[in-house]
Amino acid sequence: MRPRIYSSEGIILKRKNYGEADRILTVFSKHFGKNTFLAKGVRKLASKKRGHLEIFTQIKFSAVTGKGFDILTETISINNFSKVRLSLNKVSLAYYFCEVVNKITREGEKQSIVYGLLSTALEQLSTAKNLKILRKQFILDLLIDLGFWPESRKMIDHDIELEEVLERQIYSVRVGKKVLE
Repeated sequence: MRPRIYSSEGIILKRKNYGEADRILTVFSKHFGKNTFLAKGVRKLASKKRGHLEIFTQIKFSAVTGKGFDILTETISINNFSKVRLSLNKVSLAYYFCEVVNKITREGEKQSIVYGLLSTALEQLSTAKNLKILRKQFILDLLIDLGFWPESRKMIDHDIELEEVLERQIYSVRVGKKVLE
């Protein structure tokens, strides 16, 4: 159980506008797993948190437990992966990583291994030359770490195996496959 006020570091997986000036964020944190937060007033032009809350940005945050969503009170950007944001291919792969982690994990389950895998993959993406190999290695490592795939077994079609585990389709793969081919 989380305390009333808590802090951790995390990577933003998903965001959705809410109301006039708020945003709902899905953050995969190092100590608390996947959580959904309400960032109040973040869409206002004068908001100080605005630049820190982009998808696949690594942040340090403080939050307060709320009745519905937990509320983000403070955020500091640790790494915004600016080198990744310079390439459309790398951005599409970063979105893919975030979507896969969002769909394969459940709310509130602590998964520090998955957090390390995601942050390492985003870091490697900054300097990677062969994005196809990085994508396949990420899927393989993720499925092995979560116990869905045996380490000794070779994976032939990574996308089919991942969708079989998820039991649903990955949407960003359509863009990612076209860009990476």
